[in-house]
Amino acid sequence: MASSFADVEYNYRVICENIARAAESVGKTAGDIIFLAATKTVDAATINHAISLGLAYIGENRVQELLSKYDAYDLDHASLQFIGHLQTNKVRQIVGKVDLIQSVDSLKLAQEIARCSQKLGITTDILLEVNIGREENKSGVLPEMLPELVDQVRRIEAIRVRGLMTIPPICETAQENCKFFDNMRHIFLDIKDKNIDNISMDILSMGMSDDYAEAIQCGATMVRVGSALFGARNYNR
Repeated sequence: MASSFADVEYNYRVICENIARAAESVGKTAGDIIFLAATKTVDAATINHAISLGLAYIGENRVQELLSKYDAYDLDHASLQFIGHLQTNKVRQIVGKVDLIQSVDSLKLAQEIARCSQKLGITTDILLEVNIGREENKSGVLPEMLPELVDQVRRIEAIRVRGLMTIPPICETAQENCKFFDNMRHIFLDIKDKNIDNISMDILSMGMSDDYAEAIQCGATMVRVGSALFGARNYNR
């Protein structure tokens, strides 16, 4: 964990500068890129300090952790999203509390989000998660199965698809990374160009602490940055 608020302030400034530089390199501005802080294991006080600096989006990976910190978040000034693997039996615990669920990878999960949303009289925004590296140990729909999932979820009321999300394999070089990011961009743009009802390709969420600059250069509109902002964390807690 970053040792002080001062560390977070410094890291936040550096990340914002890097985002702006990466965006400008491909003819965009920092305002075109959503900087979401991945807040797994980070205490609410530290998260709220980052929000006070201007951070406008936070994302939790685990339902139980999200619930434990929910009342302490400064959600008057930030959007809370869910970015981790979501089990259908836990959907009802977060629907209505989060603005976006980024990790929808099955019709069953989409249907449960819709069912819980209808009960609350709301529409929940979602991203479809793509397993771009075809890794057996990762969630996400395979690229060739995505068109079918898109066609299925577009018919469901009370959810709204806003785009795609991915976590590519760990790569040794930026060039390898960019192959996966480029593939995602092409998939994203292909769906966007089809102008499908109830499918708005506004968000391409990809890139994390080690590769967010490359992701932006390859077309990401949202990056999910954790350790680069908050410091190394103990995931065994």
